[in-house]
Amino acid sequence: MDGEEYVIERKEQLRRLLSKTNALIEAMRYSVNSAVANDVWKYSSYKTFMVQYNDLAQEAAPFVPGQKLYGFDLNKVPGPANTIALQQKGYFDNTHSGLLVLKSILEGEIGYAEDETHKLATFIQDNLRKAVHGIPEREVEIQNCIETLLIGRGMAKGISYDRETGRVKTSGKECIPDFIFSDLKLCLEVKLVATSERLKETVDEMNADIRMYSKKYDRQLYVVYDRGVIRDTAEFKHDLETATGVTVLIVKH
Repeated sequence: MDGEEYVIERKEQLRRLLSKTNALIEAMRYSVNSAVANDVWKYSSYKTFMVQYNDLAQEAAPFVPGQKLYGFDLNKVPGPANTIALQQKGYFDNTHSGLLVLKSILEGEIGYAEDETHKLATFIQDNLRKAVHGIPEREVEIQNCIETLLIGRGMAKGISYDRETGRVKTSGKECIPDFIFSDLKLCLEVKLVATSERLKETVDEMNADIRMYSKKYDRQLYVVYDRGVIRDTAEFKHDLETATGVTVLIVKH
């Protein structure tokens, strides 16, 4: 296997491990949320999850050299019949924390956030125009179309993304992104350009937004829906995309 093939194979293995890690995190969430309300024993499956975490950490270790992955000494962990509810929650929470650390390490090794942001941008660029019916008059119409696309892509509000949350405050000013993707440390903002006057306002707004959102988000995606006003798309995007982590999409009506 040559160097390039090794890199590709390693990334595929890391993606597979990340998928298993996410599945286990989701299983833990479901285990707790599906329990009867006020059930103090809802963390009693802790040891099953500790075993699965250990297996994942051991499997991941060769692919993340230099990273310290902690495992549990299960011989020292009592079973559910020999623990009280508070202990069970402690073991459960420690396992969940370990999985979140493992998830972060794997995402960093893969370049996950950058990859997923690029895929999301490409998906919106390729599909947004087809999802817009008629001539949009308000930005909320574009926002609604984007949300429909996200749902069609299998994303769930409150888990994969959120809308109009994640506010940023500084020097008495406040901004709220149209969409946020917390796992990607990404915010998405929609702009509708219908007139030449609105074009100048949009550039000013985006420059202000970029400064604000950079204080909280590593990545910013701006979707500019153009009703035939922007003549030179490369010129429009150039200065805006010089800011770190900023991507600008222009979708023509």
